[in-house]
Amino acid sequence: MIFRLAIASLFARALTVGMTVLAIALSVALFLGVEKVRTGAKASFADTISGTSLIVGARSGSVQLLLYSIFRIGNATNNLTWQSYQDIAARPDVDWIVPISLGDSHRQFRVMGTTKAFFEHYKYRQGRSLAVSQGAVMDDLFDTVIGADVAATLGYKVGDPIVVAHGLASFTEHKDQPFRVSGILGKTGTPVDRTVIVSLKAIEAIHVDWKSGAKAPGRATPTDAIRQMDLTPKAVTAALVGVKSPLQTFALQRAINEYPEEPLLAILPGVALQELWAIVGIAETALLAVSAMVVVTALIGMMATIFSSLNERRREMAIFRAMGARPFTILGMLVFEAMVMATVGAVLGLALLYIGLMIAQPILDSAFGLWLPIEAPTLREFWVIIGVICAGAIVSLVPAIRAYRMSVADGMVVKT
Repeated sequence: MIFRLAIASLFARALTVGMTVLAIALSVALFLGVEKVRTGAKASFADTISGTSLIVGARSGSVQLLLYSIFRIGNATNNLTWQSYQDIAARPDVDWIVPISLGDSHRQFRVMGTTKAFFEHYKYRQGRSLAVSQGAVMDDLFDTVIGADVAATLGYKVGDPIVVAHGLASFTEHKDQPFRVSGILGKTGTPVDRTVIVSLKAIEAIHVDWKSGAKAPGRATPTDAIRQMDLTPKAVTAALVGVKSPLQTFALQRAINEYPEEPLLAILPGVALQELWAIVGIAETALLAVSAMVVVTALIGMMATIFSSLNERRREMAIFRAMGARPFTILGMLVFEAMVMATVGAVLGLALLYIGLMIAQPILDSAFGLWLPIEAPTLREFWVIIGVICAGAIVSLVPAIRAYRMSVADGMVVKT
C-alpha cells in the first residue's frame, strides 16, 4: 500500500521528479563515461604495439623513447648509428629487427623511413598485422605507403604525388625528389594511421644534397644518379626488436644498455607504458574526482528537491498519520521515493552512456585513434549503480527524518 502511494506521489510530481532523475542520469553517464574513456585510452595505448620485445634508441628516458618511436610525439635526442644497429641485428638471440628513421614531415603528418620488415613484424591490438587496403607496399625507391588518416584528411589516392618537407615545422621541401603513393593502409586506430611511410633508402636519397640540416647551394643531383648511389644510412632514430625466446629479453636489454660503443637504451614497451600512465595518473585521478563530485551534486539536488516538497506535502503527511500510518512508515516512504528516483536515474544514465558510446565510437576512433569498445556492463558499473542507489537512500534520510518528526497538528495547521 505504502509503495503504491509512493509511486503515485512521484507521478503527481512528475516534472520535478523528472528533472531530478535527469540530473542523476547525466551525472552517472558522465562518471561512467570518464571511466570508459580512461580505460579505453589505456587499452588503446597498450594495443598500439604488440609482439615487440624491445625498443632501442639513443640513451634518453624510457617514456621519451616510447613517445617518439611509437606515438610520433617529440623528437629523439640523438640517433642510433647504423653500425650499432647491425651489431644488435647480428646477435644470436635477436629474431627480427626493424629500423625506424624519423625527422621529416608532410603537411603536419610525420614521415617514417623503414624497411618492408615493418609491415611484417609491426603488430597492434594483440597481434593484428598491418593490411594495405589499396595499392601495394612500396617497391620503387620513391614509393610511399600512407596511413588511413593521411589519405582521408588530404584526399590522396594511389598514384598521387607527395612532396616531403624537411623537418617537422619547416617550409623547405624536397621538391626535387617527389614520392608516389603506392599504397594506403587500412584503419588501425594507432599512430600508423597518421604516418607517411617511405623506405629507409628514400630518406637517404632525399638528403643527398643536404648538409648540416640545409641544402647545399647549387647542388641538384639527378634522380637517376641518386638511384645508382649507395644509400645505406649512417644512422637511424630507433629500432623495434623481437627476440627468439621471451626468456632472452632481459639479457638482451642489459647487453644493449651496456653497449660499449655508444650510449644506447633498450626498453620494454609495456613497462614504459606503465611509467607513462604513472605520470598522467594525477590528472586521471582529478578527472575522476570531478565526475564523482557531479554525481554528489546531483544527489544533493535530489535531497533539496525532497526538502522543498515537504512544505507542499505537510497536509499529505498529516493525513497519513491521522489514518494510522506510523512515523517509520512516513520515513520509509520518503526513502523509497528517493531510491526509486536514484534507481531510475542510474539506469537511465547507463543507457545514455551506451547510446553516447555508439555515437562517439567512430568519431573518436577516426579523430584520435581512441577505440572505446561497446561491451556488456561490467561489474564495476553495476557497483556504481548500486552505490548511487544507496547514496540516494542515505541523503534522503535527512528530509525523511524531518517528516518523521512532524506532528499531526503541524500538518493540519494552515501557515500564513
